[in-house]
Amino acid sequence: MSFTVDDRVLALAGIAQALQQVRRIADTGHSDAGAVRTAMDSVFRIDAASPQDVYGDRESLKPGLRLLHNYFRNQGQDPILPKLALAVLQLERRFVREPDTIAKVTAGIERASRQGRELGDSGHPDVLATLGGVYADTISHLKPRVMVQGNPHYLGQAGVVAEIRALLLAAVRSAVLWRQLGGSYWDFLLARKAMVEAVDRALR
Repeated sequence: MSFTVDDRVLALAGIAQALQQVRRIADTGHSDAGAVRTAMDSVFRIDAASPQDVYGDRESLKPGLRLLHNYFRNQGQDPILPKLALAVLQLERRFVREPDTIAKVTAGIERASRQGRELGDSGHPDVLATLGGVYADTISHLKPRVMVQGNPHYLGQAGVVAEIRALLLAAVRSAVLWRQLGGSYWDFLLARKAMVEAVDRALR
């Protein structure tokens, strides 16, 4: 099956949207519940039929698509966000070469998925705690480590840390999807115009 740049920008938007919430909760202690739920649902939809199905619909990805729109035009307001995204893309390369880690993450996601179904909410604090624990026990030990800066008051709270880790897991999941769809670092150099046009199409 062949995929297009339109598919790949959805995965990039998934990364951007999850990391925007990481930055928000690290600074303020609060996140957007809808954006977090979209990120968590994407983690659970491992066998989705299409990239769009991973995120539910394009409307759910509008915040991430708008972020891409701004950054591709050098209008991004948070200089740390692209650095986090690059770290996640680099981490994904290491993660996919670690079959034992993949197996542990998969088992943890299945456990959290059952929990989410029982609670009726993929964004429930207990689900976030489980997914955050999965990230802490597995991917967080790989290099490069994704370093999150923010307000020490909030970064000292267990619930905030768990949510950040769960969102980082979602960002890595989107990075894996991006690679599976044919994404590479060359896209940012050789296919930038095509990606800008794809983002614009998705935002219409």
